[in-house]
Amino acid sequence: MSSFTTTMKKTALAAVLLTVAPVVGGGADVFGLSVAKADVIVRGNKRIETETIRSYVLQNAKGGDTDAVLKALYATDLFSDVQVSREGGNTVVVVTESPQVNKIAFEGNKRLSDEQLKSVIQIKPRAFMSKNDVQSDVQRLLETYRRNGRYRAQVEAKVISLPDNRVNLIYEIDEGDKTAVTRISFSGNHAYSSGRLRDVIKTRETGLLGWLRTTDTYDPDRLQTDQEGLRKFYMKNGYADFRVVSATADLDRERNVFFVAFTVDEGDQYSFGDVDVQSSLSGIDSKALFSSVGTRSGDVYSSEAVEKTMEELTMAATRAGYPFAQVRPRATRDYAKHTISITYYVEEGQRVYVERLNIRGNDRTRDYVVRREFDMAEGDAYNKALVSKAERRLNRLGLFKTVKVNADPGSAPDKVIVNVDVEEQATGEIGFGAGYSTADGVIGDVSFSEKNFLGRGQYIKASLQYGQNTRGGQFSFTEPYFLGYRISAGFDVYRKENKTSSYRNYEENNTGGTIRFGLPITENLTFGVNYTLNQQEIRLIGTQANGILTDGEASLAYKTFICGATATAPGSCNAVGVLSRTRIASIPGFSLVYNTLDNVQFPRDGIYAKWTEEFAGAGGDAKFVRSTFDARYYREVWADWGVIAMARVRAGNIAGWGKKLEIFDNFYQGGETIRGFASQGYGPRDTISNESLGGRNYWAASLEASMPMPGTPDEFGLYVSAFADAGQLWSVDKRALPVSDGTTFNLVDDNKLRSSVGVGIMWRSPFGPLRADFAVPTSKSKYDQTQVFRFSGGTTF
Repeated sequence: MSSFTTTMKKTALAAVLLTVAPVVGGGADVFGLSVAKADVIVRGNKRIETETIRSYVLQNAKGGDTDAVLKALYATDLFSDVQVSREGGNTVVVVTESPQVNKIAFEGNKRLSDEQLKSVIQIKPRAFMSKNDVQSDVQRLLETYRRNGRYRAQVEAKVISLPDNRVNLIYEIDEGDKTAVTRISFSGNHAYSSGRLRDVIKTRETGLLGWLRTTDTYDPDRLQTDQEGLRKFYMKNGYADFRVVSATADLDRERNVFFVAFTVDEGDQYSFGDVDVQSSLSGIDSKALFSSVGTRSGDVYSSEAVEKTMEELTMAATRAGYPFAQVRPRATRDYAKHTISITYYVEEGQRVYVERLNIRGNDRTRDYVVRREFDMAEGDAYNKALVSKAERRLNRLGLFKTVKVNADPGSAPDKVIVNVDVEEQATGEIGFGAGYSTADGVIGDVSFSEKNFLGRGQYIKASLQYGQNTRGGQFSFTEPYFLGYRISAGFDVYRKENKTSSYRNYEENNTGGTIRFGLPITENLTFGVNYTLNQQEIRLIGTQANGILTDGEASLAYKTFICGATATAPGSCNAVGVLSRTRIASIPGFSLVYNTLDNVQFPRDGIYAKWTEEFAGAGGDAKFVRSTFDARYYREVWADWGVIAMARVRAGNIAGWGKKLEIFDNFYQGGETIRGFASQGYGPRDTISNESLGGRNYWAASLEASMPMPGTPDEFGLYVSAFADAGQLWSVDKRALPVSDGTTFNLVDDNKLRSSVGVGIMWRSPFGPLRADFAVPTSKSKYDQTQVFRFSGGTTF
């Protein structure tokens, strides 16, 4: 901004000197003598008018101070040399005009584009060039490269003279090797390991994957952000006395690397003591406001919880008719008991209005995408709590590297100007992936996603998948603010083809789409409604079209539906030659999601719970009610070693509606829920054909503890885990099955507990998680199918 302002000032001054002479009286004191305007002789000028320079000299020569004349003319950067002397009774001013820049070019730059470098320098084409400006721009370019991790960069400015005192300015650049951060160390930390704190900050250590990162270089601004991130992390977890004692970055010039070191003072951990609300607003009862308080006595102190409570209390007062209400928390510490008692004072604040909401730095993102995250607009009451809430929302969008919101005084004492400064980041991603799972074999995919489509904050994703057993494609679109309301709306269309496999002896093709809406009830709770229309096609392999139930896994369900065959007459089916059937499912439903995870991809703390209800039967062939529940809880239990505990519970129930429930609609469980079992490896089964029949009810529970793999660098992202799984799958609708006779068809539905224990290895790669599990069943049925090793995940090249 300062560079731009300086350039504008110089340009304006040049325009003045080139066109309009200052209005000056009849003379001035030069060399201590009174000199008339006509006695000033100007030489050497070509572009700048003589009368303009003569008048400018007289204007700045009051009191005979020729130094002021020289300084003033040099300060314009329009002259590379100025000399003032006396010849007889005249004052002679000899000038050498600064050259005019014709073109600016960069050579040797690869990491930074010409556009990025042009935005840094002060000199612009058609401007006047001075040596000082050139050297200043060289330093600006060097500083830009240093901020991008290139401390060995060299910049040399070359001037190519052209006719008419014009020049081409060439910056020759040697970018040098990347100067990466090779070590990040912490001292003074006891509650949390250094590895855990490295996850909190944005600066990363370089290593084998350093070529993929841009955050493994030293940036002083990022270092400041890291210190604030550490402070917020500790304050969120109860360490109210935490402070960063020092944060240093030492450059080893010989090795071209940085060593970053943080020294911290953690202090003691506090819990909430007494929590109270006091209101001085008439008509608002303090007890009524207490329902908006998110801090509870006995909980670990959290500055984030205090901030959110202030926002909720402010919103409650606003809804009650007090738009200028403000909330002031007053904390009282008990150092002996390590508690902090909080009293929230709700009172009438200063009547200040928002005069203007300035959005700056958004070259691509449209203004309204930023504005809609604010619960206020121009003319509304200004409230700092609502500003903080909007800032947090903007940071969570994932569209910006940095978001800073501040308020400046407006045109009147009761008005403020809210400035929102954002720095945009890349939001599009193209990925080529490959992976392998023991269930579906080798899988390859290509995908494109964009979180800020056309700068409107919309999300789109298109993907194609091609694998050994699975092929398909999907397109998704999401509008986060449907019709201007904080309601998300979107749709998905898909096509998925499943070939025969070790656990699927038939082909299954699904084509359909989903329309969905999401309504946030609170910051962590979302209610969604959806409607899915799906066409399912089941195709048998040719050898199964013989009417014999025992020939294959799919033949039981398929032939029972088409032929009405029974176990006592397996050869009487008249469907020989009929290989496929098609079914339409029309399924409206809703979901409720509660999410407090600190990180969606690699959570360490928080809860994720989802309850869904689906009602098939609004048209179509399928008729059922399906309920599912999935909840996960994460907690870091041993911070020094980075041990994370996870507990997960899953359950489901499906019931036919007015007709038998076909086995295609059942739940099928295996290694996805209880490791140590094959896909569709446990639950009700036909022991004659060994076909999995699925079940109408299931539950599964898991306990797991994971930690960084000892002896490996943190940058590798390798983790080891130990786990225990248990669950059950039971109950099929016997109306959809032939009679069990123990010879051609034998149903086993023992409702037996299945369980397993095992260990796993995880790689938290930059491309996504990869995982290998080794599990041994500790409780199973003799008909179950087991699988000791299971590998899953994928990567992007």
